[in-house]
Amino acid sequence: MSRSSYRRRRLLAAGAAAIVVIAACGDASPSGSPPASQLAGPTSTSAFPTAPPSRGPFEPMAYPVGDPAPCEEPESTDPAYGPYEGSIRRIIALDEVTVRFELCDVDPAFLAKIASPALAIDDTAWLQSRIDPTAERQRILTEVNGTGPFRLEAWDGDGDIVLGRSTDYWGDRARTDAVIFVAESDARRRLEKLREGSVDAIDLVAPGDLEAVDVNPELTLARRQGLNVAYVGFDNRFAPFDSEVVRQAISIGIDRAAIVEAAFPPGTEVASHFLPCAIPYGCEGGAWPDMDPELARDMLADVGFAEGFASTISYSDEPRDYLPDPTAVATALQAQLRDQLGITAELKVMPFEELTAAVDAGQLSGFYLLGARARYPDASLLLDSHFGPTASLQFGKRFSDIANWLARGRVTADPAARAKGYGGVNNLLRKHVPMIPLAHVGSAAVFRTDVVGEQASATATDKLAMVVPGDRTQFVYMQHEHPGGLFCADETADVALRVCAQVSESLYRHDQPEPAITPSLAEACVPDEDLILWTCTLRAGVRFHDGATLDANDVVLSYAIRWDAAHPLHHGREGMFQAFIDRFGGFLHPPAPVAAP
Repeated sequence: MSRSSYRRRRLLAAGAAAIVVIAACGDASPSGSPPASQLAGPTSTSAFPTAPPSRGPFEPMAYPVGDPAPCEEPESTDPAYGPYEGSIRRIIALDEVTVRFELCDVDPAFLAKIASPALAIDDTAWLQSRIDPTAERQRILTEVNGTGPFRLEAWDGDGDIVLGRSTDYWGDRARTDAVIFVAESDARRRLEKLREGSVDAIDLVAPGDLEAVDVNPELTLARRQGLNVAYVGFDNRFAPFDSEVVRQAISIGIDRAAIVEAAFPPGTEVASHFLPCAIPYGCEGGAWPDMDPELARDMLADVGFAEGFASTISYSDEPRDYLPDPTAVATALQAQLRDQLGITAELKVMPFEELTAAVDAGQLSGFYLLGARARYPDASLLLDSHFGPTASLQFGKRFSDIANWLARGRVTADPAARAKGYGGVNNLLRKHVPMIPLAHVGSAAVFRTDVVGEQASATATDKLAMVVPGDRTQFVYMQHEHPGGLFCADETADVALRVCAQVSESLYRHDQPEPAITPSLAEACVPDEDLILWTCTLRAGVRFHDGATLDANDVVLSYAIRWDAAHPLHHGREGMFQAFIDRFGGFLHPPAPVAAP
């Protein structure tokens, strides 16, 4: 169903519509349930409260309070704001334990999107009392009131972070009394601290130390899957890449395993598919074909390139998680093309922003090196953005058959149908070769051997409540830096998300073994048959660490302050709220575009 046709649908049943009227008119509220005027964002004329409201009868809220968000808005009706480009239409609390998300279009990835500490649910009164639109630095950055198995005991915004076990957690209690997060920027120093017993675990082991750690009986290596891909790209509108035979020949002519071994850190996986297998449905369909340089040379000869051809390899020398040593990869690829296929390629270094701009505009006629990282683990994210009908011109001409199979995976929540759809995509990527996947780059954590329950989550949502640090009562985890803040709605760094995952909870969560997704604060979120209305039922009786009870209005406000750029509580450390944008496309009431001079 298209967004335009959805506009013509009756939005809600009469009962739900009545709730919206109540929400717009109510003025009494309990702690955790503000009156509508405090949720209304830019349309509100009431002063932002300085203290939590007094407790009263629950009044279900809706956001926006008036009309729903205008899906596919070509231009804003208010000159103060830009057009709305997001994918959420409205969020409604139907009763104390029921929340409905109305989306602009089909979204089978909804559960994967909401399963993040960056979309954790906060208590309404806590948000109102810890966010001040006039303050230079928000109290909520260091004062966290979550629902998780640990509670924040102490953090001054810079030093060690101390978490204590929550004694009234709704789920299984943590198996250790405390978790302490410390930081050291130098990887060798982190390993020294672990070896001497000062800490129980460290993150981001230096690649050169992996082998020594792996054979040390006092240490346990926990490898982390990478949710990324590095690839060799080219534009199929430029010769000789306009020949599918040429692209197929190159894809089997180079030794991708040799490139990974020579230029990527230990533990990197040679890409069997464009997506890593840690992403659901990422490895459906056949794997990338094996290397066969003899056949590749014959294929090139058949289309007039028996002696190879001349080209370029464009890349940025700025390291990325998917390309930690870009120059080494470019050099290794250059050697493979020359030695295996007779292709001479000149290395061309470009600033990263210049490279990506040229790639997206379809301006590069030779090879290039790039990659991508999945912001949430669903196959639709990277496959649609790279190969879908609205993808950039980086690979040149788009393929309608790939788009058809992408649609099959994108319009259903049925696992078998999604697997079939993305399997079809992967098979066609092997056939058309719009690019050549090289590697999925992971990382590793190390634990003392007596630690039980060690893990290294690809989504930075390690369940440290399940860890038992030998005979010690506290677990000390050393990261490479301190978080910038612990209001993870406005954080993207793993060092912040890992801490937040222990203290705060979202409606769904990532589980072990990854990429499993399970309910957390929600008992379940169930879609309608169109995958546009998602109704979430909350766990009853869940309490925040300060004793406040979770209710549906907490969900509405937690999302509203991320969603609406003009909301009085739309403040964090930087105000970027990037995780929300990554998942749902755009802010409500975004700033008006700056007119060109």
